[in-house]
Amino acid sequence: MNLMMKNNRISQVIVFTLSLFIFGDSFAAPKSTVGGDVKDFLFPGTGFFVKNRNPYDEQTAKAWFLQAERSQKEGDLGEALTLYEKFTKRRSDASVSTKDGPVLVGPESLYRAALIRERKGDWQKAFEYHRLIAQAYNNYDFERIAESLMRLAERLAKEDLPRKWGILPRFRSGSSDRLRLNQIAELARGPRFAPRALMALAEISLKDEQEDEAIDGLERLINLYPENYLCEKAYFLMAEIYRGRVTGPSYDQGSTLKALNFYEDYLILYESPPSISKYETPTQYKTRVDAFKVRRENAQSGRQKMRETLAASKVQAGKYVEEYGKYFMTRWKELGNRPAIQYYNEAITIAPESDAAKIAEKRVAQLRAANE
Repeated sequence: MNLMMKNNRISQVIVFTLSLFIFGDSFAAPKSTVGGDVKDFLFPGTGFFVKNRNPYDEQTAKAWFLQAERSQKEGDLGEALTLYEKFTKRRSDASVSTKDGPVLVGPESLYRAALIRERKGDWQKAFEYHRLIAQAYNNYDFERIAESLMRLAERLAKEDLPRKWGILPRFRSGSSDRLRLNQIAELARGPRFAPRALMALAEISLKDEQEDEAIDGLERLINLYPENYLCEKAYFLMAEIYRGRVTGPSYDQGSTLKALNFYEDYLILYESPPSISKYETPTQYKTRVDAFKVRRENAQSGRQKMRETLAASKVQAGKYVEEYGKYFMTRWKELGNRPAIQYYNEAITIAPESDAAKIAEKRVAQLRAANE
């Protein structure tokens, strides 16, 4: 009898455990379905079976914040972090008075938690806390948060990640880096941070061999912030990306034309470097001017190379029409050598000093002589 009762209890425990495993998401999911749509919550809430996402009680929030502040001043960062991170679960609209003025408890706690996490080397979590402030607290110092988001995103993308607990390595994720920079571009719309985020996104995408993502970032930069000084570099990078896709005069010239257009736009728009931005230091501006000089020289040589490639393609097309046009052109007898001459003339116009142009000139002279 006792054995049967024990078996029943064990069976009940197993069924309960399996129910939690299978249906756990429905008990404690951070999303809810409203009118058939899945709703995302900024704050995951507290509680296990039923999530409480109401703002914290004002007095409780103040008490936690003041205790965390005392612990931080005493050097007990672990205790301070535990209390500050309570505000990652639920919102708080409480404020406390200090000698420097009122302090908003919710966003300030998240900000301090982010700083502690960054100091501990957990840059990813620090970024998430800053992002939560930007999304949830519109009345907080956005410039301060945007600068922190940009700094952390660049560190995560470019620097060696600190080891967890000083032992376990952290691994970089290119897709996560690009996602973070995209989030900054969406959150920080404006001339100060968004262009910088889009340029960083493009550069990281190129490093990760994700050219389409790089093109998307650069196009957004050019179209949304045309007056920003980073557009100069964006035009050049667009030209370089398409130049890298050119496979020679015997193949489709779509990439050649795009690269040529971006090189020409670049050289027309930027005869001199864009003036210094109010967000740049004199040292940063000087570095940018030096880089501009190199880019402009490369753009000139790139434009010439694309012209030569396109001219060579025209010569090949002219030769093909000259030799095989009679097999596919409906009026080839009436047209004679004119289609071939047209291709040769285009080659001469595109790159008059090129080898292809010299070949084209000879063929035009020969065909015209044959017509006489």
